[in-house]
Amino acid sequence: MRKIAIVGGGLAGLTAAIHLASSGIKVDLFEKDSFPRHKVCGEYLSNEIVPYLESLQISLKSLAPVEINKLHFSTPSGKTVSSNLKMGGLGISRYALDNYLYKIAVNNGVEIVQETVTDINFSDNTFSIKTSEGKLVTADFVLGAFGKRSIIDKKLDRDFIQRKSEWLAVKAHYRHENYPANLVSLHNFRGGYCGLSMVENGNINVCYLATYKSFKEHKSPEDYKREVLSKNPHLKAFFQEAQPAFKKDISIAQVSFKQKSLIKNHILMLGDAAGLIHPLCGNGMAMAIHSAKLASEAVLAYFNNELKSRTEVEETYKISWNKEFKTRLLSGRMLQAILLNPGMSEISQNMISKVPFLLPRIIKRTHGNFVA
Repeated sequence: MRKIAIVGGGLAGLTAAIHLASSGIKVDLFEKDSFPRHKVCGEYLSNEIVPYLESLQISLKSLAPVEINKLHFSTPSGKTVSSNLKMGGLGISRYALDNYLYKIAVNNGVEIVQETVTDINFSDNTFSIKTSEGKLVTADFVLGAFGKRSIIDKKLDRDFIQRKSEWLAVKAHYRHENYPANLVSLHNFRGGYCGLSMVENGNINVCYLATYKSFKEHKSPEDYKREVLSKNPHLKAFFQEAQPAFKKDISIAQVSFKQKSLIKNHILMLGDAAGLIHPLCGNGMAMAIHSAKLASEAVLAYFNNELKSRTEVEETYKISWNKEFKTRLLSGRMLQAILLNPGMSEISQNMISKVPFLLPRIIKRTHGNFVA
């Protein structure tokens, strides 16, 4: 029987599992953590991916996501520029979305293996997957959806894992009576930036990216918010009025935006495991889901005899992935270099203020078209 193993139960892994299982493929999905759970994420989903989800019979309406159609950006000094988001997006928490996809996957016959994968080997055209509990599973293909950084990356000796990243990300939810529901706002501060947007339960998701160097100079996240983030007057005003909904912020270190290999030891990488677009671009969630579509289609083409070899599957995935995402990732890195440079940020802000059509054009370069 044709069988796929997917390592990682985030957006990319769960979507690929649903896509493949709905096409009659046996799918084992390995995820060490249970559902539901919060994850460090901007929690803004570009509308570009909604048609594809609906083609898989995944309707997000039952989760009551927030419709977002306006962007507000500020420099560390508080200078602001705004733009309408032509395509728009949805404010939806990973706590709700991942759990929803998990339930659909289970209903579609996906077997969830709640264990940590410790090793993946490829021999004689077959994969063998080992877990921390001693489980051994074989599969025809493995999709790697294990996120930004994993022990499997170390096992595979992937290039990016050898280089330490200067970034860490912190996320929490807040309650705020006056924050506009249709707005995603991005606020620069010394050493990073902070994104704010509402999710389905009315909470405001606050997720910020900071350099480890700037963060470690302070005793606690609360000190960092008070002494660094709040230097931006917009963030200061928000935190003065907002009430935390989490007992404790959640964080992830070693966030890398370096280029990653799409294929390693014949594993097709999806989502953040394939490449992480800078959160300033605001559509990492949609890209993760889109990558699941591309990988699933390549594997299904092989099983349907449209592609004749594993090499053809891998080349097809690489070509389609680069076509969809290579330019967007490059644009994201350029945007990061400009907006997180204090001097460049103020200069670019002044330029955008004088030529307002520039911001929508910049946004368009980091977003795709509707995905059917």
